[in-house]
Amino acid sequence: MSHATLVTLHLFAAIMFVGTVFFEVLILEGIRKPVGRETMRTVELAIGQRARRIMPFVMLILFGAGISMAWQYREALAHPLSSSFAALLWLKIILALSVLAHFITAITLSGTGKLKSRHFQLIHLSVFCHVVLIVFLAKAMFYL
Repeated sequence: MSHATLVTLHLFAAIMFVGTVFFEVLILEGIRKPVGRETMRTVELAIGQRARRIMPFVMLILFGAGISMAWQYREALAHPLSSSFAALLWLKIILALSVLAHFITAITLSGTGKLKSRHFQLIHLSVFCHVVLIVFLAKAMFYL
């Protein structure tokens, strides 16, 4: 697959994932109090059900394209301290793996009915911080 195709797939999947995270953190958290606990719990459950159907495909494309693109930089990744590009790419990969771990935790907890509102909030806030850094690093790798 061409590099341009991989970048495009990665970008669209990132927009879908990051956009969802931004919506959940910046919009949903802002309506928690006015909507009330029971309504918010219903909304969280509905979002969780929808996310379990869509997000695994988004994550598969996101990580598949990301791994394919990272393979092109395997020489730089073999020496992470040799350049700022390699160091920042390693940091981006570590953050992405952490996001994946958060995602798997959220999907597992949601699927077993153990995802409480507090878990929902904490996971989303953590993932939000991670994706903000990942987006920054995606650009910084090429300019720092």
